[in-house]
Parts: sequence; structure tokens; C-alpha cells
Amino acid sequence: MAPYALEGIHVLDFTWVAVGPITTKYLADNGADVVRIESSTHADVLRLAPPWKDGKIGINKSQFFADYNTSKKGIALNLGNPKARELAMRLVPWADVVVENFTPKVMRAWEMDYEHLRRVKPDLIMLSSCLQGQTGPQATMPGFGMLMAAQSGFYYLSGYPGSDPAPPYGAYTDFITPRFAASVLMAALDYRRRTGQGQYIDIAQYEASLQFLAPPLIDYFASGRVLQPQGNRSERYAPHGAYRCRDEDGAERWISIAVADDQQWQGLLSVLGNPRCDEVFATMLSRLENPDALDQFVAAQVGAAEVWDLTAKLQAAGVAAYPVQSCLDLHHDENLESFGFWNWLEHKEMGAVPYMGLQHRLSGTPAEMRWAAPTLGQHTDEVLRTMLGLQPAEIAKLREEGVLM
Repeated sequence: MAPYALEGIHVLDFTWVAVGPITTKYLADNGADVVRIESSTHADVLRLAPPWKDGKIGINKSQFFADYNTSKKGIALNLGNPKARELAMRLVPWADVVVENFTPKVMRAWEMDYEHLRRVKPDLIMLSSCLQGQTGPQATMPGFGMLMAAQSGFYYLSGYPGSDPAPPYGAYTDFITPRFAASVLMAALDYRRRTGQGQYIDIAQYEASLQFLAPPLIDYFASGRVLQPQGNRSERYAPHGAYRCRDEDGAERWISIAVADDQQWQGLLSVLGNPRCDEVFATMLSRLENPDALDQFVAAQVGAAEVWDLTAKLQAAGVAAYPVQSCLDLHHDENLESFGFWNWLEHKEMGAVPYMGLQHRLSGTPAEMRWAAPTLGQHTDEVLRTMLGLQPAEIAKLREEGVLM
């Protein structure tokens, strides 16, 4: 049995920013040999995104970039140069999988789209992921996940009634799509194992992200109702929200509470000392119909409580509750600590820094972050020498010509 699930799988990674690198990180951490191609002439924007080591900006100082690129080898090819594209094409026969997430015109202009690559490697699997797929009237529209989160409807639904949109964190659809992309790549690899045939995968962030809006979309088709922003509220749970507790160490502390039925409501009241409350809160239906008064009541009752003590008592009473954690809290969370979630890896320039752990555990072939993310072009010489047989003098000449940068 191979030590890793994807041992022996070779991946040529042309991706950048988030959706592509997160996808190929799944493969790399599960043992695939991933060679990531990038260039300083059009650097990955995440390489200059915070947080930076010691707060100092630098192309090899971003932990945002590093967290998405563990277990990969990185080479620097200026693909705007025809000689660089020739080198990339010489790597294609080695690859089982090619992944890219540019706008559709990029790989076609370089003659490195699937139709060209499959002539070199007939059983190749290629995955392309961009905002709106490879076809359609807006296929070539550039942008990032923030734009697609707005277009997909997430920005409309998030926030509070009557207020401006309060979008979910970051480039939201960039974090949804890789989960689909990695799964479908596994299916394509299995299909090739059984049939010997490769295939092309077109995964649009637009279509992938809409899967996370299935209930409101179905509701609209069924009833014509357009779901509106609700803040923290729910149509099935009451109370359902985040409520401020007693501040500690100069920091605000909040608790999230979700009550699913009348029995849990009685459990909540019992923990709070059975305070007198309006009869309108007696049933789930009446609580759902009076959310403002309900939130005010709960907030008044928990405002003086210590958040962890209240959490323990509510959970013991069968009520779903937990503190609202900050990033600092997460780095000290006992559950994550017991999972071994934080992995300290030695980066060539940043030194030892913490990386977020894996989201899955395979008992027979456990994944592992085998090494830190590469600095820009860290493995260029190694890959060209060992995989393409280039001599040091040839590599030096290519570097002088601006091919390797």
C-alpha cells in the first residue's frame, strides 16, 4: 500500500490566487507530485497579501499564499516568453493532471488549452476553473471571488434588514469551489484508472457556489418568495443569534445560541434562572413571530454571564451554544490542539510558521503537509535538471534570456 492516497499522481499546476491553489493543495498533501508554475512578471496576487511574516511585505513573506501551497514544488517560468511555454509543454507528458484557473482566453492564446495539451498527452485530465466557466456570454469576464459572491446572491442575503450588505468573509466562492473541484478530479482519476481515458473538466465558480443557495432558490421556484437579509436569525430556530456576555480582559465576549424546540427553550430558561418572560415566547411559532422582543429578552439575561460558564450550563441542558471565537481563541482552542490542527513548517524565508491543518483523516493513507510552500522559483533548477535533463549552463542561459523569472 502506498503511504499516501495519491502517491504517483503527477500534477502540473498553473493556478493562482485561491480557488486553484486550494484544489491542488488537496492533491499535494495527499501525496501527489505537484509542480506549480508561476512568474515574477505577473506574480500571484496572494504573494503580496497579508499576513506577512513580522509584518513586512515581501513576495515570499505572505502566509496567506503559503497556507494554500504546501507540499508543492515551485518553478518560475515567464509564460509570456515562447521558450518558457516550450519548457512547460515538455513537462506535459509527465503530468496526469493539469489545473488552471485563468480566464478562458489565456491558455487558448498560449496554445496550452486542453485540445493542444491532449495531443501531447492523450489520456490527460485537465481542470479549468474560472468565474463563469469556459463558455457563455460572460465567460471571459475577469474577477475574483468577491465579485462572484455578489453575482451569486450571497451579498444580497447577508447583512441585516434595512442595512447595507455585510458580505461573508473574503472571496467567498473561492473557498466553496475547491471542494467540488477536488472531488471531481478524484472521479476523473478513477475513470481514467478504469478506462485509460482522460477528460476535460470545466468548473465554474458561479455554478459551484449556487449549490450553497439551494434552499432559497428552491423556495423562489416553489413560492415566488425572494429571501431577504435576516442578520443572525433563522426561519426554524428561535432564539437564534449571537448575544453579548460579560467582557473579559478588555475584550468583548459573545455567545451564539440556537434553540430548536420548546423543550430546549425551557432548558434555556432554566439555566437563566427561570426569569419572568412574556407569554408570547411560550411557543416556537410565537417566538419566530416576535424576533426583536425575543432577542432583547435573551440579550438582557445573558449580559452579565461569563461566556464559558454559560456555554457549559446550556450545553448540559441540551441547548446548542458556544462562544464566538476570535483568531486568537482558535490558536488556543483545546479541540484543535487535540486534533494536532496547527502544523509548524519551516519555510525557506519565513522560518517556522503555523499552517492550518487538514480537514480529513484517512486511516490507511493519512495525508500530510510534507513541506512548506515554495518561495518563488525555489525548485526551478531542480525540476529543469531532473525532469527535463537540462544542464546548469543551459539553465543559466535561459535565466539570462528572461525565460526563468
